[in-house]
Amino acid sequence: MRISAYTRLTRTQKTATIGLTAAAGIAALTAGIAPGAAAGGDSGRSPAKPVAGHSVSADASSGKKAAEASKGDHATGDKSVQLAGASAGHQTKAYQGQKAKAAAQAQAEQKSQAKAEAKTKAEQKNKAAEARTDQSASRSAERPSKSENVDGWINEARAIMKEKGIPGSHEGIKKNIMRESGGDPNAVNDWDINAKKGTPSKGLLQTIQPTFDAYHVDGTKDSVTDPVANIVAACNYAADKYGSMDNVNSAY
Repeated sequence: MRISAYTRLTRTQKTATIGLTAAAGIAALTAGIAPGAAAGGDSGRSPAKPVAGHSVSADASSGKKAAEASKGDHATGDKSVQLAGASAGHQTKAYQGQKAKAAAQAQAEQKSQAKAEAKTKAEQKNKAAEARTDQSASRSAERPSKSENVDGWINEARAIMKEKGIPGSHEGIKKNIMRESGGDPNAVNDWDINAKKGTPSKGLLQTIQPTFDAYHVDGTKDSVTDPVANIVAACNYAADKYGSMDNVNSAY
C-alpha cells in the first residue's frame, strides 16, 4: 500500500500547507482580474475583458430603460388620446345642446307666428262681421219699416180719396189694415168662406177680387195687391156700406 507524502505530514504541517494553498489561489485570482500595469505584472498582457454577465446586465438595464421610456410614451399617448376623446365628447355635447336650443327657438317662433296669424284672421273676421252689420243697419235705416210703409201708403191713398170725396181718417184706416193683414200688401186669406167660394181676400184690407173691381178708383193701379189701390177701393166700399172706414171694427 502506497502512502502519499501529504499523509506523512504532521497536523501542524498539514495546516500550514492548506493555508499556503489557499493564499496562492487568492493571489492568482487577484492577478487575473487586476490591470497588469497597475499590479506591476507583464506589461504585454492585454487588459482584462469585462465579464460577460456584467455586459448582459447593462444591456438588460438599457432595455429596461427603453421599455420604461416606451411605456411612458405609450402612457402619454394614451393620455393624449383620452384628452382628445374627452374634448371631442365635450364638443359633441355642446353642439347637441346648441342644436336643441336652436330647434326649441325655431319651434317657439313658429308658435308665435301661428298665434299672430290666428289673431290676424280673427280680427279680419270680426271686421267683416262688423262691416256686414253696418251694411245691414244702413239698409234698414234706408228702407222704411212696415209701419212706416203703411203710413206712407195711407197718406198717398188719402190724397187720392180727398180728390174723390171718399171719407176715412188715417187712424181708422191703419187700425183696420193692421187687423186684417198686419201691414202685408201680399197677404192672402185661403181659409175663410170667400176662399172656399174661390175668391180669397187679398191685400192690406183683405178685399176680394169682385169687390175690388166694383169699387176700384181711377188713378190707381188695377191690382188688388197694390197697397194704394187696395186702400182706396176698400175705403170706397166701406163708405158705401158703413159710411166710412172709421166705422169698421171687424171683418166687413
